[in-house]
Amino acid sequence: MGTSITFKRPDGTDASGYLANAARGDAPGVVVIQEWWGLQDQIKGMCDRFALAGFDALAPDLYGGVVVPYHDADAANKQMTSLNFMDATTQSVRGAVQYLARNGAKVGLTGFCMGGAVTIIGAAKIPELTAGVVFYGIPPEQAARPADVRIPLQAHFASKDDWCTPQAVDAWEKAMQAAGRALELHRYEADHGFANEQRMAVHDREAAELAWSRATAFFHKHLG
Repeated sequence: MGTSITFKRPDGTDASGYLANAARGDAPGVVVIQEWWGLQDQIKGMCDRFALAGFDALAPDLYGGVVVPYHDADAANKQMTSLNFMDATTQSVRGAVQYLARNGAKVGLTGFCMGGAVTIIGAAKIPELTAGVVFYGIPPEQAARPADVRIPLQAHFASKDDWCTPQAVDAWEKAMQAAGRALELHRYEADHGFANEQRMAVHDREAAELAWSRATAFFHKHLG
C-alpha cells in the first residue's frame, strides 16, 4: 500500500522511510517510530493501517536499512545502543514530521518500544508536533524531562513488562502529573511488545486492538 521515500532532515541531509497516504488529500499526519528491530514489515503495516484510518503515515528508517530478525535480541540491542537518539529525533524524526506538515497538516508522533522512548523525546524536542501516542517506551529523564513535554500524550504500557516496568511507568506518570502535563495513560495485562502481531509469543490481540482504537481516537481528536 505504501512506498519507500526520501525526505530532508533539518540539517539538509537525506533520510529514508516508508510512506502510506490516506485516501483524502488533506489528511493529518502521523510519524511512526520503529521498535529496536528496525523498520520491520510490522511497522510498515502500522503505517498502512493509519492510512486506512485517515492519516498520512511515515516511518523514518532510523537504522539506515538494517532490519534485525526477531530472534536476535543481542543484535537489536547493539543497533539501539549505537543509535544517536538526539540526532535521530531532532533530525530524522523531525524531518519526517516536517515532510507531513508541509501542506499545513497537523502531525502526531507514535512509536513502539524504542520508538515509544523516541516519541517522548520528540514530544519535548520537536516544535511542529501536535500530539503523541507512546507504546511501552520511556527515555532517561535527562533525554526528555516531563516539564519539557510540549504536547498532549496518550500512553500504553504492559503490566508484564521487564523493560518499562510498572514501577518505572508509575514514576513517569507521577513526574508528568507533577509537571502539569497532559497525559492519558492506559495499562494492559499483557507482555512488552503486545501490539506486534508478528511476534506471537508476546502479541495480545485484545489489548492491541483496544490500544489501537484509543490511539486513533486520540489522534482524530487532536489532529482532525
